[in-house]
Parts: sequence; structure tokens; C-alpha cells
Amino acid sequence: MKTRRLTRILIGLIMTLAVLAGAAYFGLRYATQLLKTQVETALGSDAEIGEIVVGWSEIVVNQVTIHAPKGWPAADALRAKKITIVPDLRGLLSDRSKVHIHRIRIDEAFLSILRTRDGKVRLLPSLLEKPVKKEADKTAADSPAIHVILNKIELHDGAVEFFDASVRQPAHKMRFEKLQATVKDLRVPDLSGRTGIALEGIFKGVRRDGKLSLAGWAELATKDSHMATTLAGVDLIALQPYLIKAAETGVKRGTLDLSLKSTVKNKHLHAPGTVILTDLELNEKGGTFMGIPRQAVIASLKNRKNQITVNFALNGNIDDPKFSLNDSFAKNIGAGVAGLLGLSIEGLTESVGSAAQGVGSVFKKLFSK
Repeated sequence: MKTRRLTRILIGLIMTLAVLAGAAYFGLRYATQLLKTQVETALGSDAEIGEIVVGWSEIVVNQVTIHAPKGWPAADALRAKKITIVPDLRGLLSDRSKVHIHRIRIDEAFLSILRTRDGKVRLLPSLLEKPVKKEADKTAADSPAIHVILNKIELHDGAVEFFDASVRQPAHKMRFEKLQATVKDLRVPDLSGRTGIALEGIFKGVRRDGKLSLAGWAELATKDSHMATTLAGVDLIALQPYLIKAAETGVKRGTLDLSLKSTVKNKHLHAPGTVILTDLELNEKGGTFMGIPRQAVIASLKNRKNQITVNFALNGNIDDPKFSLNDSFAKNIGAGVAGLLGLSIEGLTESVGSAAQGVGSVFKKLFSK
């Protein structure tokens, strides 16, 4: 009798669990589809999502695509094979004013960026350039701010294509591949505290690929930061539109190495660095390179084992309207190159100004406001 009773109880429990499991399954499917629709709506009409998988400890978003608008130089503004979000569910239940996310991992993402002729940088236009309704602003202002704490954001095997229409038509394209990046301790919206940043990847070139790395921290609220940036073996042909003018001689081959350690404290920038040009070969014609006579450049390379090394230091108040990172870089590099090429003291000022205009154009174009 006891055995039969126990069997009936077990069967009853199994049937109850089966019913609950079925309800949970269909409820989860409905909730997942609703979440997918809401995310696609938030991303805009140009967005597509393959699927959203909701697990007990993480949310996985597969095949995210935001198509580019008409006239964009790439087919897509953003693609990501997989986005994994690991939230702190226990923390969310205890305090709904804060969202704590342990980790966001983004696999095989692609992002296209466009700089227009007038120097304006655009990315994700369908998402970031959407007009904001006044009523939505009023509602958002009346609602309490939700603080988001991100422990870690990881990017694995990402790619970026940067199209620059300010230097050439059609827009000059630079591509970065195999990007691995980590952002730690990010707080939104107050942006307080130090956020760790690390990035490395490949700078694609015509004749060879170079390497890019960046590591350090930034306190986004105060703009204080400490960063170490390195470019190694970057193909000069890929940077040619920034280095020369239309009337100057072109580059057949060569590489650029840059090491820069920048510190911003109390709005003051101090950034010592080194630039190295190696195995530079110019086209077979006269003219100038970076504002310097072609023959002088060739002679200098022969005297220095096909390598030109220039040390420089950038200093200034980043909030001072008179301070220009571009001009500061141009003055340092221009003076260094002119001195190494043995230009006469009498012509130094004129030559440095010309060289600075050429070399400094790299940073003028990349960092212009």
C-alpha cells in the first residue's frame, strides 16, 4: 500500500513538473520573441537579429546586422556574429535602480565609420542620428536614472573599416582586422572612476600589414587618462593621402612605426613619442615629400641605413582653445625631420613649416574637430 501511494505521489510530481516545464518553455519562447521584437525596434528599421537565446545565466544574441543607409561606402554599418551578455540577476532583483553586468562578449563584429568631406565622423547613422521626440525627452527626464555597471566588455576578432572622404574622393579606406579589445569597469551614465582599455589588432596595408596596440586607462568624467599607443610596421602606402599633397611625389614602399605615451591630468596633456620611417622608396620623379625636397629625403635615408627616427613631445591644455594637438605634433615632427635632413639654419623656418604641414596632416585629418 505504501509503495503504491509513493508511486502515485511520484507520478503526480512528474506530471506536475512536466506541465510546469511545458508552461515555462512556451512562456520563455513568447518572452524571447517579444524581446527580439523590442530589440529590433530599438535598433531601427535597418536592423536584423537572427535569434535571441535566453538562458538561466546569460543572454545570447546571434547574427546582429544594421544595414547601412543609401550612399554609405559599405553595405553594413554593423555586424556581429554573436553577443553574449552575462547579467547579475540577483543584484537586479535586490536593486532595480542599478543594472550590474558581469560581462559582455562580442564575437566577430564589423563596424564601418565614415568621415565626411567637412570632417564630421559618422557611425551607426540609423541608430545614433535618429531624431529624438520631445515627449520622449520629457518622459526620460521624469524617470529616475538607471545606473549600469559593466565589469568587462570583450571584443574578439573584430574588424573596422574607416572611410575618409576629407582626404580623397572616393573616400580613402583603412581597414583594421583581428581586433581584440577589453574595456573594464565602465559606469553609465556618470562615467566615474577609471575605465581600463586595451586593444590590439592588424592595420591592413597594400604591401604588408602592420600592428596596432593601445593600453591604459581613462576617467571619462574628468578626461584624465594614461595611454600607451604603438603602431608597428604600418604600410606607408595606406597612409599616403595623409602624408603627401597631390602635387608631391608618391610612395612606392616603406613602413611607419610610432610609439606614444600620453598622460592627461587636470586637463594638461604630456605625450612623448617616437616616429620611425623605414625603407622609404619614392616614385621616380622630382618634387617634394612632406614638404621636403625628394633628393634630400633620399640622401638622408642612405646616410641612416634606410631609416629616419624622430623623437617628439606633445604638451598643452586640452581645454585651451588656442592649443591644437595637430599643430603641436606638426611643429615637433616637422622640426625633427628638417633637422635630421641637414637643412640649413637660414632655411629651417620655411622648410619646417612646409614639412610640418605635410607630416602634421596625418593628425590634422585623424583628430580634427
